[in-house]
Amino acid sequence: MNKKIWLSSPHMSGNELKYIHQAFDENWVAPLGPNVNGFENELQNYLHINHVAALSSGTAAIHLALILLGVEQGDEVLVSSFTFSATVNPIVYQKAIPVFIDSEKDTWNMDPGLLEKAINDRIKTGKKPKAIIVVHLYGMPAQIEKIIDIANKYEIPVIEDAAEALGSKYNGKACGTFSLMGILSFNGNKIITTSGGGALISNNDEYINKSRFLATQARDNAPHYQHSHIGYNYRMSNIVAGIGRGQLEVIDERVKQRRANHLFYKEIFKNIKGVTILDEPDNKFYSNFWLTTILIDPKVTNGISRETLRLAFESENIESRPLWKPMHLQPVFEKHPAYLSGCSEKLFENGLCLPSGSNLTNSDKERISKVLNNIF
Repeated sequence: MNKKIWLSSPHMSGNELKYIHQAFDENWVAPLGPNVNGFENELQNYLHINHVAALSSGTAAIHLALILLGVEQGDEVLVSSFTFSATVNPIVYQKAIPVFIDSEKDTWNMDPGLLEKAINDRIKTGKKPKAIIVVHLYGMPAQIEKIIDIANKYEIPVIEDAAEALGSKYNGKACGTFSLMGILSFNGNKIITTSGGGALISNNDEYINKSRFLATQARDNAPHYQHSHIGYNYRMSNIVAGIGRGQLEVIDERVKQRRANHLFYKEIFKNIKGVTILDEPDNKFYSNFWLTTILIDPKVTNGISRETLRLAFESENIESRPLWKPMHLQPVFEKHPAYLSGCSEKLFENGLCLPSGSNLTNSDKERISKVLNNIF
């Protein structure tokens, strides 16, 4: 059987071992250490943001952001429905209530019009939302300036889930840096990886300092172990941060490679009726194209569906995956409030994520092209 072509697999630069070996040589095999400090500083410089806390996951970053904003039991948090469950789970950790906002068709991210409708509706019921979590999905920037303007109008803080969007920009500014706090993920499938890890980013030093305190079991400044707050074991380890430092050295190259993949697919699909590729709406949007994604309309493609293509890839040992199933359709969240247009449900029904790793070879692309040519 042909070797597996993954949807998005880790892509090492070779530089990672330098930092890992340094940690071993200096016996910094522990949480925190020089690599953690270095990784945070290098992320700050790359993103042009003042403060970064390196954490164990993007989920941990969202959880801490909600705690810092005072989200508690019974509070409502407005959140994109079209996302991965990790965006929403921390809301429930706080015993708060997720209120789902559907997507708009240009970026597939949170619909600003529905967001404002939801805010007004919740205020009328006597429950002003405590926070908004907006996602930059698949690396495509959301309509972030519109969303921030609406949030400011109603004085509701915004958290940007930029887990998939490191290297993406809106109007020249990095995704994750528009709001009070942003979060990043360095999971194994992301554009750069630390194997598992994440970060909380902000221009507010108070938030980041407090997040570091909470992430290290909230130990008070005393010679003995004393705790006045509930803490968490959420800090990134020095070894993992070393991987991140080596990865961050090649972030520009990784973005370039993912964008080249997008152009590869764009060329294939340009004359195929019934297939739409998610593209940047205008020149304000700059996507890292972490994943290249398409919609297939079976009415136009003579019955060829998302599932037809997925199974054809699978038979050739090539991984592809349906788009996210919206959170408001998930059994665990289906009873929560939702403001819907039907957009994300159609995306889920007809959409597919294509193999998009920065380590795709010419041989991999030939195999992918062959499947697509055979199907279409």
